[in-house]
Amino acid sequence: QVQLVESGGGLVQAGGSLRLSCTVSGLVFRIYEMGWYRQAPGKQRELVAGISRSSSPSYADSVKGRFTISRDNEKNTAYLQMNDLKPEDTAVYYCSNRVGSLAVVRATGGYWGQGTQVTVSS
Repeated sequence: QVQLVESGGGLVQAGGSLRLSCTVSGLVFRIYEMGWYRQAPGKQRELVAGISRSSSPSYADSVKGRFTISRDNEKNTAYLQMNDLKPEDTAVYYCSNRVGSLAVVRATGGYWGQGTQVTVSS
């Protein structure tokens, strides 16, 4: 049974930091790229950051320079370090074992975690 479990969300003031974790079980973590996505109320889920099997990162323009994605294959865990948070970063954050559009995740049988809420107050 595949499980992706996100943690680390919370309420933080603008300019603050949070570190999200995504722990994976039930699949061979090291062979998958990993992605962090977010969904704000009334908006579509969007890709925030991705990391390849060889730990090469990629970022959406909106978070470049503020967020850092990483992975620890020994712990089957992907991380998202979020610095200089802004109110517009408020969303539910999800991880997946796919990096791409929602259609790609769906078409390739990607898995999702349950999400973790991040709220940034101004």
